This record gives sequence, C-alpha cells and structure tokens, in this order.
Amino acid sequence: MSILREHVAQAFASGGPLAEADERYIEREAQQRMADAVAEAIDGQKALVAEAGTGVGKTFAYLVPTLLSGKRALVSTATKSLQDQLFLRDLPRLRDALQLPISLALLKGRASYLCLHRMKQAHQSAQLPDRWAARTLAKIEAWSQSTQSGDLAELEGLDERSSVIPLVTSSRDNCLGSECPDYRQCHVMRARREAMAADLVVVNHHLFFADMALRDSGVAELLPSVEVAVFDEAHQLAEAGVQFLGVTLGSAQVIDFARDMLGAGLQLARGLVPWQDLSAACDRAARELRLAAVGPLREVRGSFKLRWDERSERDDFQAALVAVADACSAAAEALDTVDELAPDFTKLAERARQLARHAEQFSREATPGRVRWIDLSPHQARMVESPLDIREALREQMNAAPKAWVFTSATLGDDERLSWFTEPAGLDDAEVLRVGSPFDYPAHARLYVPTRFPKPNEGAHPAEVAALAARLARALGGRTFVLTTTLRALQAIGERLRSIFEAELDSIQVLQQGDAPKRQLLQQFLNQPRSVLVGSQSFWEGIDVPGEALQCVLIDKLPFPPPNDPLVEARVKRLESEGRNPFADYFIAEAAVSLKQGAGRLIRSETDRGLLVVCDPRMAGMNYGRRLREALPPMTRVASEEEALAWLAELSAAALPF
Repeated sequence: MSILREHVAQAFASGGPLAEADERYIEREAQQRMADAVAEAIDGQKALVAEAGTGVGKTFAYLVPTLLSGKRALVSTATKSLQDQLFLRDLPRLRDALQLPISLALLKGRASYLCLHRMKQAHQSAQLPDRWAARTLAKIEAWSQSTQSGDLAELEGLDERSSVIPLVTSSRDNCLGSECPDYRQCHVMRARREAMAADLVVVNHHLFFADMALRDSGVAELLPSVEVAVFDEAHQLAEAGVQFLGVTLGSAQVIDFARDMLGAGLQLARGLVPWQDLSAACDRAARELRLAAVGPLREVRGSFKLRWDERSERDDFQAALVAVADACSAAAEALDTVDELAPDFTKLAERARQLARHAEQFSREATPGRVRWIDLSPHQARMVESPLDIREALREQMNAAPKAWVFTSATLGDDERLSWFTEPAGLDDAEVLRVGSPFDYPAHARLYVPTRFPKPNEGAHPAEVAALAARLARALGGRTFVLTTTLRALQAIGERLRSIFEAELDSIQVLQQGDAPKRQLLQQFLNQPRSVLVGSQSFWEGIDVPGEALQCVLIDKLPFPPPNDPLVEARVKRLESEGRNPFADYFIAEAAVSLKQGAGRLIRSETDRGLLVVCDPRMAGMNYGRRLREALPPMTRVASEEEALAWLAELSAAALPF
C-alpha cells in the first residue's frame, strides 16, 4: 500500500477527522473504495473514470486523497453554484478537519466578475433601457465599493438574467487587457493571480473548454502546473465541450458589438466617423440574419435547433451572411482610422474582423468531421459549427503533460466500461470504477410502469399522464414531481393537471417550470407540501429534495434523444459508417443515462422512501425495456396502479405532519 493510500485509510477510519467534517450519512466502505482508486490514480498519474451512486459521498472521496497528496490540483464541476458549494463549504471544512495548510482559489469566467471600466462606461453612456436597469446599476456601483472579489454571485437579489450584467462585465471580445485604465484593480486578473498561486483551484467545465478553445480564462496557464485534474459531474463534460470547441455567430453578438461601437464612438471620437450609420448597418444586418434564419416559421416559441441544410440553400440566408460580413468589415476599417485615440477602438476592430470572418466561414462549406446547425430562440439566431464529441480535444490535453485525471459522477453509463462517457471522451484505456449506492432501494423504493397506457406518440398520452399524476399526488397529498422530456409535454401536462385539481376543488397547487425561476419554484415546493412540480430538462438533475417533501416522481416517457436534432443525426451517421447499431449504441444508452438522472431525484438519503413511475409502456413491453430497467437502482416493481396507490398510502400514513 502506498503512503498516500495509508493516509487516506487513516482519514476514513472510524472516528477520524471525516466524522466531524461530514455530518451526512455516509457508508464509509463504499466511499473509501472510491478514495483508494483516486489515490492510485494520483500515485500512478493515470486516468480514472468513477461512477459513484447516490449516498457514496463522492465529493469527499476524491477531495481527501487529492488534498492529502500534497500535489497541485484543479477541480472542475458543472455549474457556478456547485463551484461555490465546493469552495465555500466542502473544501474549507475538509481542509480544517485534516489540518492541512492548503491555499484555495475560485476561478470563474469573465462574465461572473464586475468590470470596473465597463461599469463606468455604462454609467456615462445613458443607454440603460429603463429605470429598473438604472436602479440595478446603482446597486452594483454601491456594492463595488466594498467587494474584494468582484464576483457578482456575492450581490444578493441580482437577477442573473438582468440586462445590466453584460454592460458591467467584460468578454474576451471587449476586454482591453493591460491597456485598460482600471487594469491594476481588475477583478478578473486578481482571480487569475490567486488561482496561479493556490494549491487547489476550483473551476467549471464551461471555463475549462472555453479556455481550450480561446485561451482566455486563465486555465491555459494553470493546467500545465497542475498534477491532479478532477472533473466532478463529469456526465455534463461532453456537452459543455461541444458547445465551446466549435465556432458560433449569433445575431445578438453582432447587435451587442454595434451597441458597444456606437457608445465608444460617440463618447471618445464623436464626429470623426459616421458612428450612427456604421452601427445601424451592423444592427440591421444582424436582424436580417435572424429573420432569414427564422424563414417561413414566422414566429419562434421556445428554443430549438434547425438543421443547417434547412436554410443554407436559401438565397436570403446567404445574402444575410454576406451583409453581416460586409457591415462588420466596414466597421473594422472605420475603427482602424481612430485606433490611436483609445484602446477601446483597437479591441472593437478585432471584434468586427472576427464577426466578419465567422460570417464568411458560415457562407462556405463546413469543416470535415464537424456538424452545423442553427439555434433559434425568440430573440436571436446562432449559427454553430461543432465537433461531434470532445475526444480529440481532451486527448490533446491529456497527452500534453503527465498528471492524474479523475472523472466522476453518479451517472456515467449503463455498462461495465461506462461506454456512454468513456467513448466520446476518448477514455477507452482509462481505469473504470463503479461504486453502487449503499441505500436499500428494494425496501425503500417502488417502480411502476403502467402497461395499459397510451403510447407516447398517441394524442391521449399527455392527458393520461396528468390524470395518473393527479391520482397519485392526491394519495400523497402533493409531494410529487412530474418530469417531462419536452417543453410541449410540460405545457400540456401542467395545464391538464391544473384543470383536474380545479374541477375537483382540490387544494393541491401545480408549480410549472417557466412560471418562476428554478430556485423560487423549489422553495415554493418545499414551503407548500400540497404541490406537484412539473419540470422539463433542468429538473432532471442537480435537484436535491431529501426526506418526505418528495415521495413520488413521474417521468412522462423514455428520454430518447430527438432523432431530428442535427447533432444527433451526425452522430448516428458516424455510427452507421462504422457498421454499428445507432439505436443500441446511442439512443438506448442516452435514454438509460437520462432515466438514471431523473430517477435519482427520488431517493436522496438512507431513510427516503418513494415511488418512481415511468409512463411509457415500451419500458415493460419492448426488448430493450429490460436494459433500461436494469440501468435504474434496484427498486421493487409493482404491477398495478392499485399496488402503487397502496404503497403511497403507506408512505402517507408514516409521513410526519407538515
């Protein structure tokens, strides 16, 4: 046994320092098994892919050996909120318990930090859209006098969707770097300096890949000096990478550039260049590009992807791309004539040239081995060219310098090799570990798959899902989640549930995704137990409602990837070209992982009890249904709605009064 593994074993020993650091129930044997594997990966500078079920305590299982190794480390997780949890709670608690003199740093993307220069510009420009924006800016200005980090997450009550945030934060495109008059006080640069000096740095997946693509987040300088790289919530790694490793051109990008150019021009070089005309030309070209992308749809509700060939052959779309390239090129030429007056103009000219290059690139054929599509939303259109996976990019990083690489999540696949994750990540040769949940699922959880039920493609399906959800929620007195695979189903099921409860004068309230911010909806659900929460993709994972507040989860149908999604189509074609079966190797594997994530909302502690319902008869009747059932935790199946209701009645009788 290595010295590191000995130290890890001592840390996990009964009554050791972890007993105080982690007050949650943890089955230490499973946790130590994972910690030992992480220690081996660190000692041997190897890659480890570890799937750890709910209740294993994977965060401490990778942090303990990482901290005890004494090696410089980077920990990446999926979201900024999870970053804050690691940096503000888990790491300090563990560092103190282990009594280690380790320095920690938190590094986020530019958009998370206040830019003092742009805040001053926003104050002077008088371009704020309304009085609410003016109030928000005043609040930020007051807070800027006291903050040390400049991290906007510190500012309570700031809506992350506020139109003011882009005005007071920098991007790679508009940052002036060392030419900025506020460079010495720059919060982004301070965060990067602290990261370079720290023993352990916490980042997020988006930042990691943004840096790989743009070399702009500070990770590029940090990564070569790191000896251990850990990726928590690794199941989100591939999609984060695909987003950032490609090329994008958004109508909103061009509109933002036009606004910034006009503001800087009128403030710093009024009368020297026809700023109004140049800005209007860029703005108009961007709006025409969005209209051409929308095409015959006329109206866009929600967000969705269009296949590239649905628009690329249209003359108006090609003309719109040319117009964006021409307008941005003209702006760049004009900005070059005044670039000596202020560094703002040099940066604006660079932005203009890059936008023009991207518009020209999208007017040509796609790069081989990549896929293109158009993201449409009510307010913008984004042209995207992306790799199909992160394999090449990640292998390049892993081959650059020897270090330990640890990838972990509760959900990484449904086979022993965790192929769903390892294959697209290029980790076929990595060590693989699967540590199951220590929870007693057979005793505490039931699975019900109704067999006499409309198929998902039948018109009656959403109404029947709502009716079943209403009956089950009524048996529990609320305390139910309904997870849908599409926004259309979300709307239909939510509306039908409301009408059922209203018609029967039932006081159970329906909380629906989109009616309020996610965090607010969850708080309402906890405050009012007689509730049914209807949510789509963002509620399938990362939601932790332990105890009796949530005891029933319904999933409307098997979460297969949409076959007409351009990225899905491209991956299917590649599998077919390799002589493989896309349905077995891709669609079922994707559905199995998503199903595990959705089901994972139900049992969050060793005492939780609940019912999982999958309202899709294919899971019971089709050959692949067995594979999907086996991907779930070992819940005891019930054969009928009567049995399901009897189980809920038992749970309801045992529940504490709210």
